[in-house]
Amino acid sequence: MKMTGAQIVIQTLVDLGVDTLFGYPGGTVLYIYDELYKNKHRIHHYLTRHEQGAVHAADGYARVTGRVGVAIVTSGPGATNAVTGLATAHMDSIPLLCISGQVPAPLIGNDAFQEADTVGITRSCTKHNFLVRDVNDLARVLREAHFIARSGRPGPVLVDIPKDITVAETEYVYSGAEPKIRSYKPTLSGHVGQIRRGARMFQQAKRPVLYVGGGAVLSNASEELFKLVEGLNFPLTNTLMGLGSFPAADGRFIGMLGMHGTYEANMAVSNCDLLVAIGSRFDDRVTGKLSVFAPHAAIMHIDVDPTSISKNVKVDLPIVGDVKHVLAQLNDLVHAPGFKSGLQDVGPWWEQINEWRKRECLRFNQGSEVIEPQYVIQCLHQVTKGDAIVATDVGQHQMWAAQFYGFEKPRRWLTSGGLGTMGYGLPAGMGAQVAKPDAQVVVITGEGSIQMNVQEFATCLQYKLPVKVIILNNGYLGMVRQWQEFFYERRYAESDMHVTPDFVRLAEAYGALGLVCDRVDQVIPTLERGLSHPGTVIMDFRVNREANVYPMVPAGAGLNEMILI
Repeated sequence: MKMTGAQIVIQTLVDLGVDTLFGYPGGTVLYIYDELYKNKHRIHHYLTRHEQGAVHAADGYARVTGRVGVAIVTSGPGATNAVTGLATAHMDSIPLLCISGQVPAPLIGNDAFQEADTVGITRSCTKHNFLVRDVNDLARVLREAHFIARSGRPGPVLVDIPKDITVAETEYVYSGAEPKIRSYKPTLSGHVGQIRRGARMFQQAKRPVLYVGGGAVLSNASEELFKLVEGLNFPLTNTLMGLGSFPAADGRFIGMLGMHGTYEANMAVSNCDLLVAIGSRFDDRVTGKLSVFAPHAAIMHIDVDPTSISKNVKVDLPIVGDVKHVLAQLNDLVHAPGFKSGLQDVGPWWEQINEWRKRECLRFNQGSEVIEPQYVIQCLHQVTKGDAIVATDVGQHQMWAAQFYGFEKPRRWLTSGGLGTMGYGLPAGMGAQVAKPDAQVVVITGEGSIQMNVQEFATCLQYKLPVKVIILNNGYLGMVRQWQEFFYERRYAESDMHVTPDFVRLAEAYGALGLVCDRVDQVIPTLERGLSHPGTVIMDFRVNREANVYPMVPAGAGLNEMILI
């Protein structure tokens, strides 16, 4: 069947199972948008108010579904506005397909109106990118881009399409076969010999720790992970991105590790004799000072991306493979007859961990006058019964949400872990609500972060997305202020943000419900009213202005050098 490039874009997306798009139109993608208009019954498009919002929304959609999120933007500033969203997804390994318009191919390089070197600009913040110069390549490129985005270590892929390609015609032939890319063949199963060595290391360990990152979520490996812990009875700690991969209420979960991790998790990692890294990348916020990170441990690292292994920390046993597949292989050995009899007694190790737990490093004092932000998160967990999808922005509120909400299931936690993107929460929550229309979606943010992409409230209202936004309003850029308090002698240089909108009136201006709470006894009633409202809600909680996130590992310090309350 002969089709235009624009028709091929839509037909290929439909053939790939895509039914949801987030985007913002412009001149170079008008032919594509015209075809979208004709195909409303097959693909639902959500018009965001900024391209960054479109990519973050596709990101949120991808995180809660495990499917590839798709965004479409125009050339020039449309593409450059998308860069922050692409970089956010790239750092957190989120499967995205971003289609960008480009000026007609003959004009590329001539400084045409709204031209930018999109491929060059996005090379460092995407898993891969393409510039389509021949309409005959378009369908193949889109299928390959979708495959690359979701396979191996997931990530964002950009396809840049000149306007003349969208109007050119060629024959379209659907191929349901998986693309075959000669230079790209991700490894799924771990090497059998390495798997056996890993099982032997389990049996030799007296002070083991499982250190589990976002890869366990991305590979849908929670069931295999739980089975492994059941077989080994090892303590487990999560990175920020790994939260929800293992139930927070399980006694074998010792909390998040790293800069704002629990005392017991950081001390366990600092004193373990075996550290099993599962789908994690040893980033600086986890390791602290590298020379004193897990100094007594043999390190096993399971990851689908071979370039991540021994990148930051030299490991003793690398296992390249998809986390779900590798854990299934390990479980075959761990649950084999006679294996458990060869395990060391980890009872004394658990006794030591429980001694560290007695420090109650996350305790805080909620008085009767000023609302503590941690209390709001605890109340949110109580009111939602821990069953909400939670998106956050970046800063103190992000860490309090990670510490106090307690995630029991995967794909309920949306946050920018690697890039640390303010303005991520609202559009990501919006994308999650599109993906899960019956779910309770809550955005936890600050008065600084929410203003980064506040325009997306209009998108929520246009499409009747009942996202609930909780602002922990302390009148500061809170994490900046905390660092200035600890390390800059309380010189609060440009971190005071006491001049903010009246968020209740702002909500009303958009047509949403706005609530404000500045009394401790009104926290739960405010949450109950806001969460039960059928539409979009902004809840402005006026919290302790100088509350700090504890524990905290100072930059350049070891994990065992925590600042405690």
